[in-house]
Amino acid sequence: MSAATPSDIVQSPLPRLKITEVFLSLQGEADAAGWPTVFVRLTGCPLRCTYCDTEYAFHGGQWREIDALVAEVLGYGVRHVCVTGGEPLAQKRCLALLHALCDAGLEVSLETSGALDVGAVDPRVARVVDLKTPGSGEQARNRMENLALLNARDQLKFVLCDRHDYEWARALVAAQSLHERCMVLFSPCKDRLAARDLADWIVADRLPVRFQMQLHKLLWNDEPGR
Repeated sequence: MSAATPSDIVQSPLPRLKITEVFLSLQGEADAAGWPTVFVRLTGCPLRCTYCDTEYAFHGGQWREIDALVAEVLGYGVRHVCVTGGEPLAQKRCLALLHALCDAGLEVSLETSGALDVGAVDPRVARVVDLKTPGSGEQARNRMENLALLNARDQLKFVLCDRHDYEWARALVAAQSLHERCMVLFSPCKDRLAARDLADWIVADRLPVRFQMQLHKLLWNDEPGR
């Protein structure tokens, strides 16, 4: 049998993703808040939330090979890594990146809008699903089927802009007993809802949700890469 020639071999390109930035910081929210964490921010997002603080990730970025990304993350020497965006699941190869990071022994979380299917995400990943409220302007993009897929490893986040958002989220949590499925997080939208007001509402209603503020914004405002 003759050996294959170069013309007989089809070389597929290495799997790549378009990346806006990779950086080390403190996790600012969810159950890993405060831990040193490497953030891998993917480029692109199909949503346009009224309060978006990462519009710089909508376009641009650089193509990076998945193996090189994993090596870079490991080079920081911390256990936690968060894959975020933009909307990371808008790039199909995000699933391969999540799998590779888990295989590397890292504690992996995914920050997603919940507008796209989270069912194929590696089960070792903690899925932090940001369900869009009426005040976000993107409520219609919510993929409500995702709610049934969440489990105790996951978290469901609501960024609340006003009292109407609060009442909408409160009703949804109660109607679907979401607090029994996973951790539910209520956050005040910066400059649109006073944190003290939201805290008072949660206490008054004895809601089974976790109040949170975005630690990274308190420390570094909206500075990219922090």
